Amino acid sequence: MSRDDGSSQSPPEYARPKALPETVTLVEMGARDGLQNQPKVLSAEIRSELINRLAKAGLKRIEAGSFVSPRAIPQMADSDKVFALLHRQPGIVYSALTPNLRGFEAALTAGADEVAVFASASEGFSQKNINCSISESLKRFEPVMAVAQQHGLKVRGYVSCVMGCPYDGDIQPFAVADVADQLWQMGCYEISLGDTIGAGTPLKAKRLLEHTSKNIPVQSLAAHFHNTYGQALANIYALLEEGLSVIDTSVAGLGGCPYAPGASGNLATEDAAYMLEGMGIKTVVNMEELLKAATFICDQLGITSRSNVGLALISRQP
Repeated sequence: MSRDDGSSQSPPEYARPKALPETVTLVEMGARDGLQNQPKVLSAEIRSELINRLAKAGLKRIEAGSFVSPRAIPQMADSDKVFALLHRQPGIVYSALTPNLRGFEAALTAGADEVAVFASASEGFSQKNINCSISESLKRFEPVMAVAQQHGLKVRGYVSCVMGCPYDGDIQPFAVADVADQLWQMGCYEISLGDTIGAGTPLKAKRLLEHTSKNIPVQSLAAHFHNTYGQALANIYALLEEGLSVIDTSVAGLGGCPYAPGASGNLATEDAAYMLEGMGIKTVVNMEELLKAATFICDQLGITSRSNVGLALISRQP
């Protein structure tokens, strides 16, 4: 930037507060959670191209698809083809969401590096989403965990509706902690806490982490926050102060949930990376390549990016 005398100087270096982590891992959700609620169904070729572009942007953990019934989520049909078309890069984990043993077996055959299972902290959402109770959903994961262990495949656990549910209203932190702990005890190596409807606020997020971290190390917890009420960045910052260092994000702020009316997209990867880098926290994200990936997928969907940072930076390009 320029000083008053017209000479130039380097941008100032800002000291990172000691309470904040030195590095943060961004887990990219765009190709799965970002697309599953879009009206337009994209081909396997386009979805794999998005993933390849995200990998080029430096993202090391990318959820590439979901092995669910195509009748339920047509946007995730042909996830096996998506995996087959990937230009796999060393050091990148390509994962898949698997609701049951059949889905796990399909993900294994497709060559997923890691799988994820999901449960809800809300009984109402569990019934709407997967037509069973929370306890029944957890029971379904037992054979998945057993087979995953046999194959040496890591399993990530998601807990949805951690700070609110479209059917049950407010969700108590102890209810979230109970589901998260059961997934942890079953063998999930990391538990991602999902604010599915984006209703959380910073102090509520801190209370949530306080309860869930009693039995699960903070280093094994992740935040998956939607931005429906514009609170995602504030909530993430609140958890960074408590030591959390894994954040789920979605390129261009894509996302939503077919079973959560009104839920908007995930925290945009561009917004998260900009904030983190601005605080001296390393993310290894190449913003230029990330913006290219965002432009590509938004063009394919015929939509405008939901990322404030993305829109601002693109508007400055010649």
